[in-house]
Amino acid sequence: MAVVSNAKILQKYLSLEQHGSVQVEYVWIDGFNQLRSKTKTVTKVPQSAADLSEWNFDGSSTGQAEGHDSDVLIQPVALFADPFRGGDNKFVICETFNPDGTPHKTNFRHACKKIMETHAEAKPWFGIEQEYMLFDPETEKPYGWPKHGYPEAQGKYYCGVGAGKIFGRDIVEAHYRACLYAGINISGVNAEVAPGQFEYQVGPCEGIEAGDHLWAARYLLERVAEDFGIAVTIHPKPVKGDWNGAGCHTNFSTLEMREENGIVAIEKAIKKMSQRHMEHIAVYGEDNDQRLTGKHETGHIGTFNYGVANRGASIRIPRHVGKEGKGYLEDRRPASNIDPYRVTGIIVESTFYPDA
Repeated sequence: MAVVSNAKILQKYLSLEQHGSVQVEYVWIDGFNQLRSKTKTVTKVPQSAADLSEWNFDGSSTGQAEGHDSDVLIQPVALFADPFRGGDNKFVICETFNPDGTPHKTNFRHACKKIMETHAEAKPWFGIEQEYMLFDPETEKPYGWPKHGYPEAQGKYYCGVGAGKIFGRDIVEAHYRACLYAGINISGVNAEVAPGQFEYQVGPCEGIEAGDHLWAARYLLERVAEDFGIAVTIHPKPVKGDWNGAGCHTNFSTLEMREENGIVAIEKAIKKMSQRHMEHIAVYGEDNDQRLTGKHETGHIGTFNYGVANRGASIRIPRHVGKEGKGYLEDRRPASNIDPYRVTGIIVESTFYPDA
């Protein structure tokens, strides 16, 4: 069941004066790689996450603690404008910590930030392509699909235009504008290969910002879809059968790769990543084996290969990069349900892994 937001009634209350108070939505990642949030009132408009105090929540209700010792601490780390409440109100991405101050085991940002700080001089840039599918809670099928049977086969939906091809454009447009308002570095959107499937791109972002901005964009998508009474799934194979899965292709470069003859550094990084293929796969998303089958524009999960303009490869070098001899690589292995901190972290780690 889903309840659609009543925008007209809600606006009557959102337009009320706040008398100097500011609402800040604290957002964190739970024990199931899902998002949780709750609101705190502050008396001063925060200019950065550092202006906000630490808070806590009941970890026994989020898969992050036992009931006898359930407090988990949340520390604000990345601040954004709130497109739902507007005005001076904010939302903030948070890290999770144990009561003794150590990072919680579900806090992958903490380790990622250390990696990014270690290699900050390399100026690692990321562009992440987040695919997702909209689902109708009433039919429990992808949004726009018939109640009985299946829609027409894939072919007309990718970057499609028109009724019968696109299902959920209002959600896509609302999310896009919400991201721009919030200050998220969103660079584009498009309809994907399966009906009801879409993608948005976050980046280029440098270092830790890639993970912060992707999680912030995910939060906004869930909230926007909630208003429409529609569910979002980022499972890598939301519909079994001859339908494309969903990925989180991760484009990556360093300053050296972007400069003249950067292709040498790109190929060196690819070689190092190939030597740790299964270590990468281990953090590239749950159920990724259902997606990386060697079909539907994927490489097989058990093998590593790369090539220029090859969408069936583990890592693709875009054609213009091969031609210009500099630019970036596209790691096509990550699933749509990744934790971006784990993925961006291991990519940088492997790139600068000591030579054997």
